[in-house]
Amino acid sequence: MNKKVKLVDVTLRDGSHAMSHSFTQEQAVRIAQGLDRAGVEVIEVSHGDGLGGSSMNYGFSATPEMKLIEVVSGVIKRARLGALLIPGIGTIKDLEEAYEYGVRVLRVATHVTEADVGIEHIKAAKEKGMFAVGFLMMAHMAEPEKILEQAKIFEAAGADYVNLADSAGYLTEDGVKARISVLTEKLCIPVGFHAHNNLGLAIANSLAAISEGASYIDGSLRGLGAGAGNAQIEVLQAVLQRQGCDSGADFEVLMETAEEEVAPIMRYPQVIDADSLMLGYAGVYSSFLLHAKRASERFGVNTRDILAELGRRKMVGGQEDMIVDVAYELAHNK
Repeated sequence: MNKKVKLVDVTLRDGSHAMSHSFTQEQAVRIAQGLDRAGVEVIEVSHGDGLGGSSMNYGFSATPEMKLIEVVSGVIKRARLGALLIPGIGTIKDLEEAYEYGVRVLRVATHVTEADVGIEHIKAAKEKGMFAVGFLMMAHMAEPEKILEQAKIFEAAGADYVNLADSAGYLTEDGVKARISVLTEKLCIPVGFHAHNNLGLAIANSLAAISEGASYIDGSLRGLGAGAGNAQIEVLQAVLQRQGCDSGADFEVLMETAEEEVAPIMRYPQVIDADSLMLGYAGVYSSFLLHAKRASERFGVNTRDILAELGRRKMVGGQEDMIVDVAYELAHNK
């Protein structure tokens, strides 16, 4: 196992999905201060769907993301401030604005087979002097050699590391190991991993990634995130310490911040219920869950039936509009 890793916290980005994008400035500040004291490497702040995500299609933010970025930038002292950008949702202009408000780590997220659409964004980030990351989503939808091909596109564009995301929480440990190992063996830059807990494997899969050489690992306080959430960062840190793996993070501070700042504001417990389990089983993008629940109520069809059909159709991030179409079709084909 890699004996030294860096933790990237996504509570204030992926957690935005579970909060219906409703973080207040005060909540963001208090969470970020705790994470900063804990010594995490990067604190990611943006709409759940990245810079520019506040929209009718993805859900409006209660507080503009640039305001959240600005206030967090003003209080963190040790960690680097990060943001996610999905080309087609976020733009170069959003990247530049985020930089002005203090973002220094930009993660450019594309579907696992579409790294080429992120090349200009990686290059633009590097031109600003930012730490740029290629973020490959829905990793279960491509085999290791295809993922390596895409990762090399990011590497050639100047990415500082490549992050593999199990966005559907579909992979088991063997699938993670097969994908991470080929990247750590063949790339000249570090590799990271982002887990979702829809099958209850977020911590195990994160450890599997570390065992194959991954050196950046994502997590969130209380696991707050889309679907059944992400790897619970305070739990992950506890396990890492037990295994002698150094992340530089303080377990006690992470635990206290999760308990005192995140738990009281959560809208519902981050658990694996039948709907989130179906996300993982069917291989559906985790942020589709709340959209599918709303479509279920609107059309009177079972959420799990919607998710299963989305999985059969291999829908990916950016196709949220198809959720309503699927629900409509199911309702009229009963």
